Amino acid sequence: MSARMPARRLATVATATALAAGPAVLAGAGTAHATGDEGRASAVVLRTGLDVSLLNKTVNVPLAVSLNEVQAPQSAQKTALTAQLNGVDGGQPFSVLDAEVAQAKADVTDAKAEASTTLAHAKLHVPGLPLLSLIELGTVTSKATCEAGKTPTATSNLLGSVTVLGKQVTLTAGGPVDVKVPGVGEVRLDLSKTETTTNTAAATALELTVSVNPLKLNVAEVEGTLTLAKATCEAPAAPAAADPQSPDPTTPAGDVKPQGAPDEAGLAETGGSSMTPYLAGGALALLVAGGGAVVFARRSKS
Repeated sequence: MSARMPARRLATVATATALAAGPAVLAGAGTAHATGDEGRASAVVLRTGLDVSLLNKTVNVPLAVSLNEVQAPQSAQKTALTAQLNGVDGGQPFSVLDAEVAQAKADVTDAKAEASTTLAHAKLHVPGLPLLSLIELGTVTSKATCEAGKTPTATSNLLGSVTVLGKQVTLTAGGPVDVKVPGVGEVRLDLSKTETTTNTAAATALELTVSVNPLKLNVAEVEGTLTLAKATCEAPAAPAAADPQSPDPTTPAGDVKPQGAPDEAGLAETGGSSMTPYLAGGALALLVAGGGAVVFARRSKS
């Protein structure tokens, strides 16, 4: 008799487990999660990567300055007109850039990422040349646009005159321009650099490679690069194309019923529901278990 007891309990537990698990399995069927990639955009009016050597290279100060640097997914905009550096001019703030217009914008939506910069009537200085501008320019702009499912675009423009180390120069998109001033230094300029891929774009209005050592006195030697008016973007993920064989989501779907299952009207007439098969199975299991219990009790009395 002790061997029959676990068997009856096991049958009852198995039936209860099936009843509990059945609706849960059905409720979890057909669940899906979708994720999408956001676009990105960034813009900066000025970024420097210069090394400043003071007093015959006994003191080295990195000239790392950025002006109006913005990034998105969230829309952003900055319009500061000056950039300063501390610690290279006898402890006094040193003005690196002054401009009448200096604006950077970055904006991202579900369909498009876009960035743009504008710099106008600007003067750029480096330590060692307090009275002579490294460069003076009219207006430079750059723009990068990345739209989902379309080819990205990048453009940059230079309007007006450009003066480098006191010399007026003419820039073309055909190649870099080298400006050398004896006793002062030299500057190499690259105009309107643009790059695009299948989903990214970048535009730089002007890039300068600088080497300045006034009169070779080693009072302030400056070397490195400067970037003016740069915009970049990365397109958001394009929406997935609809399957031509899949039903239109706007069209009401017809009732889908298991093969051989009674329709809802029949269940309503008899007072049944979609839980009826589970309840019927449970009742049958309990009935069998109860009958076994009665037989067991009678045998015990005998």
